[in-house]
Formats: sequence, C-alpha cells, structure tokens
Amino acid sequence: MTPACGWDQAVFRCGRCGTEHTATTEDDYLKAVGAHSDAHAVWDRLNPIERDGIASILRTILSAPELAAELLALADRQPAGGEGR
Repeated sequence: MTPACGWDQAVFRCGRCGTEHTATTEDDYLKAVGAHSDAHAVWDRLNPIERDGIASILRTILSAPELAAELLALADRQPAGGEGR
C-alpha cells in the first residue's frame, strides 16, 4: 500500500507509559492514538486485581483467536444473566 501523498510516517510516543507506535498513514496514526488513549482510560478504572485478571484473560484470548470467536459465540447464545446448560 502506498502512503498518502505527503505522508511518510509518524511516531506517537505516550507521555504516560513511554509506548511508541509508528504509523505510515494518517488514518493508522489516529487509530493508534485513539486505541492507546482508550486503553489508558480503561486501565485507570480498574483496581489491581481487575488489572491482573483482564491481562491474564487477554493473554489467553489473543494467543488463540479461535478461542475468542468461540467465547463470543457462547456469550451470544447464553441468556442474559443466567447460565446456559
């Protein structure tokens, strides 16, 4: 994919955590900045136990995309607030 005219690349550096994201299009840059900002907003609302839990869950799910798809399918088939059997 050819970068947009006048756009080479941009590096976003987070002043809070030091993470760096390099983007080759303006759209990718804006998506990266938005996603990173949203991640900080969610993380800030979690207590340490919730942070450990969500990190563990994400490591498991992100390492197995088929697991994520099956978990979403299960969630869609379950009645709200109940256990399906």
